[in-house]
Amino acid sequence: MPATNDPQDLAPAQLSWQRVAPRYVTVRLLNQVVSTVVWTAIASIPVLLVLLRLWDGDVPWWLWLPPAVVVLWGLVKLVLIPRRVRAIGYAEAPTELWLRKGLLFRTVTVVPYGRMQYVEISTGPVLNAFGLASVTLHTASAGTDAVLPGLPRAEADRLREQLTERGEAHMVGL
Repeated sequence: MPATNDPQDLAPAQLSWQRVAPRYVTVRLLNQVVSTVVWTAIASIPVLLVLLRLWDGDVPWWLWLPPAVVVLWGLVKLVLIPRRVRAIGYAEAPTELWLRKGLLFRTVTVVPYGRMQYVEISTGPVLNAFGLASVTLHTASAGTDAVLPGLPRAEADRLREQLTERGEAHMVGL
């Protein structure tokens, strides 16, 4: 997870950004392929019904449009996934954790350590197969989008412990 500094970032220049694991690209690609196949199958049901002669007549050309649009949209998303994953990052500052994401619409979230209620690590079958986990920061604000996906399990555990310690230390002063 190399550190990165982007001159167009919305955060201070002195922060050292860490990226998520490169294996997370594979997880996202697999997810997108499965999603595209499922949505293409659903969009192809009318064509399949006509081809199986369950509907009368020939297949009109416009019945092919929905599956074609779904496949095209899925391919566009597949091409963008590596860059989207590289845009996800985090930086540990002395008093807060900075999270960033997004390509065209960039988002930077700052979570003060003293405002964290708890830190959660989650993993599913696919993330677990790649040795990855997601870290979620819970604060009193319901609108905080503080999720850091695709971290190696050891880094997620380290980050959880580090954030918990810093949170306890900063809450003492409140």
